[in-house]
Amino acid sequence: MTQATVPIQTAAGPLEAEGASAKDEARAAARAFAQALAESDEFQAFERATDGLRQDETAQRAIQAYQTKQQSLQVSLMLGAVNAEDQAELERLRQAFLSHPTVAAYLQAQENLTAICQAAADLLSQHIGLSFTAACGPGCC
Repeated sequence: MTQATVPIQTAAGPLEAEGASAKDEARAAARAFAQALAESDEFQAFERATDGLRQDETAQRAIQAYQTKQQSLQVSLMLGAVNAEDQAELERLRQAFLSHPTVAAYLQAQENLTAICQAAADLLSQHIGLSFTAACGPGCC
């Protein structure tokens, strides 16, 4: 994976406009960041992979079969009381959906997008002097 950069400055120039409030500047910076992220190769690849996965009926059935089995074993899994036969079946179903090319492409695209978002969060953290990832909570980056 290549290191990507996400510009934060708008094409119109610096965000510090004469008379603009800090809130307006923050909104403009957020919009510029969102636009740059949406135009990034990583985001575009993720969008294509998501569409491909949605349209792949075979992969969708494999995912559904795994999720159904996992849900049926949820209590046993939490208690660590899954028998060997059910555990083997669950693993077989997991491998079946992970082996689909569209699933693999989706997971790789997701990993690449997560990496660029994490890099942006790290950069933001450096500039504000606060751990952005810790401040926004789990599942944020």
